[in-house]
Formats: sequence, C-alpha cells, structure tokens
Amino acid sequence: MEVVLEVEDADAVTKSALRRLADDAGMPAAERTHAESAVTEDTAEALAYLVDPFDLVSQVPGVELQQASWSSERIDYDPDSPDWDLDEDDVVDDEDGDR
Repeated sequence: MEVVLEVEDADAVTKSALRRLADDAGMPAAERTHAESAVTEDTAEALAYLVDPFDLVSQVPGVELQQASWSSERIDYDPDSPDWDLDEDDVVDDEDGDR
C-alpha cells in the first residue's frame, strides 16, 4: 500500500499531535519530551504520531498487518503526470481483482 497525502495545514497537524501527546497520561516524561520535539520539528513525525497503521486495516476482513513503517519526502505532486500512473503491479485485470 502506498499513500500520497497533501498536508494543507502543517500547523494544525502539529497542534493535533501535541494535544494527543498531552492527553497521553501513561507516557513517561522523557519519552514525551522527545516526542514533542519530533512532532514540532517534522510534520511527517506529527502525522505518524496521529495515524496508526493498525487502525487503518484492523477492520478489513482477511487482512492482518505484519509490519508497518513510515517514510516521507516532500514532492511536487502532479496528478496529471504519467509518473503518477498505477504501476504494473497495481493494475487489476478483472472485476474480482484477479490477474
């Protein structure tokens, strides 16, 4: 799975992550300080703190999350560019999803 997101308000993402950190009463102080620094300095870190990959797929029948990782990069997204076409691995041949 690959997800492309456009963050329209980085400040709102950061503030939301900081609020969630503040509400996490079980987090040790040293870990909280590190997390606050990370989400303040990097919007991708803030987003990663807010979005749990397990929550994204936990209700999907037949799917069990085995591993998840985050990476991010700033890009110039152009939905009309051929660079953003589906990869050949993403193409489905019939209505049932079979090749």
